[in-house]
Amino acid sequence: MPSAPTLDSLLHSAVTGVGGSERPGQTAMAQAVEAAVESGEHLLVQAGTGTGKSLAYLVPAVRHAFEVGKPAVVATATLALQAQVIDRDMPRLADALTEQLGRRPRYALVKGRRNYLCKNKLSGGYPDDEEEGLLGIGEVDKAAGRLGQEILRLREWGEETESGDRDELVPGVSERAWRQVSVSAQECLGQRCPMVGECFVELARAAAKDVDVVVTNHSFMAIDSFEGRQMLPEHDLLVIDEAHELVDRVTSTITDEITPGMISAAAKRVGRLGDTATLVDAGDFLGQILEGVAEGRLTGLPDNLALALSRVRDAARDVQSQIKPSSPAENDGARQMARAAVDEVFDNAERVLEDRELDVVWVSSDPRRGQVLRVAPMSVAMLLRDKIFGERSVVMTSATLELGGSFDAIAGQLGLRGEGGPRWNGLDVGSPFDYPSQAIAYVAQHLPAPGRDGTSPAALDEIEALVRAAGGRTLGLFSSTRSAKAAAEEMRRRFGADIPVLCQGDDQTATLVRQFAGDARTCLFGTMSLWQGVDVPGSACQLVIIDRIPFPRPDDPLASARSQAIARMGGNGFMAVSATHAALRLAQGAGRLVRRSDDRGVVAFLDSRMITARYAGFLQRSLPPFWPTSDRALVLQALKRLDETAPPVLPVATPALRGVTGARDDARMAPAPEPAATTPKAPAPEPEPEPEPEPVMLEVAPEPASTAPPVEPDAAHAGWSAEDDEELRDAADMGLTAGELADHLDRPQDEVAGRAAQLGLVLEADPA
Repeated sequence: MPSAPTLDSLLHSAVTGVGGSERPGQTAMAQAVEAAVESGEHLLVQAGTGTGKSLAYLVPAVRHAFEVGKPAVVATATLALQAQVIDRDMPRLADALTEQLGRRPRYALVKGRRNYLCKNKLSGGYPDDEEEGLLGIGEVDKAAGRLGQEILRLREWGEETESGDRDELVPGVSERAWRQVSVSAQECLGQRCPMVGECFVELARAAAKDVDVVVTNHSFMAIDSFEGRQMLPEHDLLVIDEAHELVDRVTSTITDEITPGMISAAAKRVGRLGDTATLVDAGDFLGQILEGVAEGRLTGLPDNLALALSRVRDAARDVQSQIKPSSPAENDGARQMARAAVDEVFDNAERVLEDRELDVVWVSSDPRRGQVLRVAPMSVAMLLRDKIFGERSVVMTSATLELGGSFDAIAGQLGLRGEGGPRWNGLDVGSPFDYPSQAIAYVAQHLPAPGRDGTSPAALDEIEALVRAAGGRTLGLFSSTRSAKAAAEEMRRRFGADIPVLCQGDDQTATLVRQFAGDARTCLFGTMSLWQGVDVPGSACQLVIIDRIPFPRPDDPLASARSQAIARMGGNGFMAVSATHAALRLAQGAGRLVRRSDDRGVVAFLDSRMITARYAGFLQRSLPPFWPTSDRALVLQALKRLDETAPPVLPVATPALRGVTGARDDARMAPAPEPAATTPKAPAPEPEPEPEPEPVMLEVAPEPASTAPPVEPDAAHAGWSAEDDEELRDAADMGLTAGELADHLDRPQDEVAGRAAQLGLVLEADPA
């Protein structure tokens, strides 16, 4: 029997097969991944942009899967990276390794249930949404507005699609429409569903059991681990890409809330299935009590609030007993949706009452929904240690894991440090890019320190000068939507039609990114999802502007609870929480600039604290090693020279159709060559263009609710105008998530959701 091919030979075949060249960092990372699997240790790998880290973990993952006969699991934070791995990396890798391995490696994409169309719901197995009745609208009047037309389109698509995956539907539909054809895991009938044999989710998960690599997302992987649902196939190797996002994604996944409106909605779901009078009364009583509770963190439950929650919990328990089916056959779609809604009320009330040691409870004030009671874990470190880093090897990788020059901050958040922690190693394989030669880090030290009154006139003048020098080509990253919108409006006034300025919220983020990437003179201003998830290589982006250091809000209940807990243990809460948060965001934001070996440009920080503050060194060590300066004239001249000599912008790829495994339909097509890595060159005014560049897959990341950037202090209490409401309707119809809408409107997410509910718009955070 021939011996199995070595890792080095497989990596060589893979790199050659995609038209690239071997990179030392990529080789070192692949070898470290294989060593971690063999030793059973965990691995943190910082791999800078351009390393080729996806091949560096996919090749040893495939080799291990062939050896042990079970798949490796790859989890990403963003749908964009999911698409890159499943649409681009794995097809090309599979083609390249087939000859050596004796068969073509298989792979599949697995997501949460809400991402797939439910055939039973589409065929009438569930009741229409009580408030919307969209299915009726679609059937009775084909012209009854955009939503009705979306439902009809979803019906037609449901007859054609092989995967039922929402991401295949291009252009997409609004969240309101999608809710009419999908169900959550709690609402699903499971094996009792009359259409279980045709279920897109079950087909996808069955297919995943027979593959070598399963691709999923952080939230789905975490739920599978925490709740033991075994939705993912058995595996002993887990690779977590975009690992810097894991803590926030997990925290968001296990954050709960309870409101009187939520209780009322659950009672309406029950309808005639049970007596909900006591539950409704308990919800009203909770609302009365919450109105007297001040906004902010609760360090202990007031007696009257504990009493109200107890009534809600007990009433929900009684309704649970009433609507429990006497037999499996009795549990139809309507009953299951009612049970899911009541279960959520019971579970959330019970959790708050349990007063768990690490849970943080707080009240948010919403002008439309009233007071909202929320609960989230202060730390997920021990949960991750117990549930993620268990009987398997875990490889965590990202371009930003070392903060302040050390893995300690991230490792501590992940539960890898401290007594009883698992064995792990940290490795920084660097980047093939010559950052000092390719990019300048400019701090506008002459500007006044940022204040609470938005972007200063001097900072706006600085933005204008920088953008004019760059000839457009600017990604502006701001700490709040209000600042981004104000800067965009002012620049539009100053530039006119000469330099177009897009602003997040003008359209879907993916559409805006495509417009920005396709026109050299266009600029794009925005907030969190642009800081972390935009990949626009080439000459379309030669200037990144960061308006201020992105510290968490001072009144953020989780951040303040974490800081206080660290201070009680004798640590520095500010450095451990606020500075670490800012360092990670700055590293991600600055990383938007250099995406290829021939990219050139400037990252401009309009916050003098990047040089003057006592923590400036920590922040600077977290950034790529760009060439630093505060010489304004030098920077303006460099930007002008880059604009004059810039090559044409790169073409942009389009979304792909998928089959039942989540793989794109054209995955077997001949792959386009990947630009080969080149040896970094000394600074040059004109980058050398690459012949026939490959279309760029643009990454646009959803933004986690728990890591929102600072907001202006008076925004949360502002009223809603008719213009705001119309903007909310339009944005909801475009399919923006609650997080994106909150960011766009510069309001807390719970306030946006509350106003949306009043307007009959159903919004929710990105599904797992």
